[in-house]
Amino acid sequence: MLDPHETYQVAVTSLTGESERPAAPVEVGDERTVEIETIGEQGDGIARVERGFVIIVPETDVGERVRVEVTDVKQSVAFATVLERISYYE
Repeated sequence: MLDPHETYQVAVTSLTGESERPAAPVEVGDERTVEIETIGEQGDGIARVERGFVIIVPETDVGERVRVEVTDVKQSVAFATVLERISYYE
């Protein structure tokens, strides 16, 4: 029996067993200007957009600003190709 003078914590979980992640903040065909933050294990550049969502951009270097086109979107990562390399002075 619950005590009306106690504080209880409850958790709400999905009944279907599927985690309900928010939709990816990018779609195939989107163009974005991003900054490459780091290089991944396979040598590709990694940029982050809304909510820390990762975009992998091949043939880029850390610190580079690039305009990219998203070519593939997965649940937790997207892939993009470079459309333009942007100077920091622009």
